[in-house]
Amino acid sequence: MNCSAEKASRKWAYGASGRTAAAMVTVAVVALVGALSEQALAAKGARLGPWGDLFGGGPPRLRKTVHRAAVPLPKPRPPDAPNAESDKTEPGPAAAETAKPSEQHLVPQPSPQPSACRLALTDAIAIAPSIPDIHGAGGCGGEDLVRLEAIVLPDKRQVSVKPAAVLRCAMASALADWIRTDIAPLATSLGSAVSDLDNFDSFECRGRNRIVGARLSEHGRANALDVRAFKLANGRSISLTDRTVPRELRETVLHSVCARFSTVLGPGSDWYHEDHIHLDLMERRSNYRICQWNVWDPLPQTAPLLPAERPEEAPPREVAAKSDTAKPETRKSDAAADARTKTAEPEAEPKPSKPATKKRRQNRRF
Repeated sequence: MNCSAEKASRKWAYGASGRTAAAMVTVAVVALVGALSEQALAAKGARLGPWGDLFGGGPPRLRKTVHRAAVPLPKPRPPDAPNAESDKTEPGPAAAETAKPSEQHLVPQPSPQPSACRLALTDAIAIAPSIPDIHGAGGCGGEDLVRLEAIVLPDKRQVSVKPAAVLRCAMASALADWIRTDIAPLATSLGSAVSDLDNFDSFECRGRNRIVGARLSEHGRANALDVRAFKLANGRSISLTDRTVPRELRETVLHSVCARFSTVLGPGSDWYHEDHIHLDLMERRSNYRICQWNVWDPLPQTAPLLPAERPEEAPPREVAAKSDTAKPETRKSDAAADARTKTAEPEAEPKPSKPATKKRRQNRRF
């Protein structure tokens, strides 16, 4: 049905009044169609049931009324309450309990109590300040560590450890006792005083003998020290692995370290310790100890390439000669035997020479 005003005017040409009436009819028809469509949709929505408005096709529903709860206001401050400024200046025990967690972390914690070894290793024995604990990879490091810089002798002289050694307190204490009790009197017997201790290696996070993948060395636990030599105040240096040093002196040092340390490795143990002495306090079952250090004899000054000359006062050498006291019968029999051999052997006649002939080469197979 085509009810537009323009086409109605073409069908029914009644002039201006006719056109107006046709337009009013068209508007009335459109309004009637719209009302009918709304009623159809409402009826359809009523027939869809509770799931009909799943996609929002039905008419909007009114929401229920929202009841707003009243927010309670804080109670007024009592007149006898202290001022805010006094609370800040004089905090009570309740304020400390209700402190923020971040402020509680800022409170300095009490430092751990020093060990018995640390209390015994005073400045009168060694210059060994404490250092923080080391916890490295693979179990390296340790606790109760010190940096051994010098050892104080009973006469207040200091034996410098060059360079300073990072050790456990027990190892540093054992070294100090060894220098004070054994090495200092030994240096006095040599006419001088010990001044320096040559530190070849102390703490180092590594395997045994610096082999990758080997068991952790006692150096990695700060429980070992490698010593090469100690120096005297007169400038003399005594190397513990030098063959030119008197053997008795090196043996004295050997007996002293093997009595104090649980592990002593030197020349003869392996080729890793040919130029220094390894000392540590490794704990083993049944207090087992290892002392492997061969004190070699001094090398000869000159190599004996040629035999020594015969001294003049040596007796003359005996020369082997035929004896003239042989029996005459024996000499006669020897002469007769010589004569028979001469007569029995005729003179050899010269053989005729033959012309040289060329031999035919023979094929040989192997």
